[in-house]
Amino acid sequence: MSQIVTVFGATGAQGGGVARAALADPAQRFRVRAVTRKPDAPAAKALRDAGAEVVAADLDDPASVGSALRGADAAFCVTSFWEHFSPERELAQARAMAEAAAAAGVKHVVWSTLEDTRRFVPPGTPGWKVLGGRFNVPHFDAKGEADAFFAERGVPTTRLLTSFYWENLIHFGMQPQRGADGVLQFVLPMGEARLPGIAVEDIGGCAYAVLARGAEFAGRAVGIAGEHLSGGEMARQLSEALGERVRHVSPTFEQYAAFGFPGADDLANMFRFNHDFAREFCAARDVAATRALHPRLQSFAAWLAANAKRIPVEPTKG
Repeated sequence: MSQIVTVFGATGAQGGGVARAALADPAQRFRVRAVTRKPDAPAAKALRDAGAEVVAADLDDPASVGSALRGADAAFCVTSFWEHFSPERELAQARAMAEAAAAAGVKHVVWSTLEDTRRFVPPGTPGWKVLGGRFNVPHFDAKGEADAFFAERGVPTTRLLTSFYWENLIHFGMQPQRGADGVLQFVLPMGEARLPGIAVEDIGGCAYAVLARGAEFAGRAVGIAGEHLSGGEMARQLSEALGERVRHVSPTFEQYAAFGFPGADDLANMFRFNHDFAREFCAARDVAATRALHPRLQSFAAWLAANAKRIPVEPTKG
């Protein structure tokens, strides 16, 4: 009989990719328990129709998290900072999953995490704005801090270090914007530094590959990326895909933070970290190793070929 994998965030970006990869596995190594707050949503219905067991749970409710993990052999654990902008809430959610996984005796957890930037840059370092009282990059640092919750409770865990979602160009407001002269501008405050990026669906494929290989990856960190590209390289590929010129614009980190949208200061510090520690950040996300794990890994060009029409670009005036 197949093992059970509990997938948190199963109707979201990362969890949805994991659930779909598991359901599509010809070997059917896992029965999918898809966890969502909205079991009646269309995305949940699609998973149910594909063969998943859909269960309702809320990461803010430890009892429901425990129920979702009871009897599971493996789990994919993920949090979503951008739903609430609270690192403390993200920490509480991760703690609930770690405690429930330990109590349920889950044999292997893949935990979607990121670096705790405070190990590289102590909060209060000149040039770095302290956020939330103790963080540099709240949506990185809380996940990195939460790594310890799984380790301290003895849960066999693989830390999956993700990369910049190329879907941010579709859903997160990072698409090219028209400048005053009408030319599209891709704003990325990275100078010439390279940024690891990946298609969200490939995160799911990589995470499932780790789950399928089980104990081989327990206790390890696995960094994933589809490509390492500079802002200029991304702009050139966007130009080809969109059929018009796109130029890269790299404001200062202070200018980026001053844009004032929700989370701008967090992202400004994130890009500063990505820039200042580009060598370490890229080295932790080897593209060849990612492709070995997930052979269908997409390049940025391949992703654009499939998704350029979904990027919400303002039409030219005239």
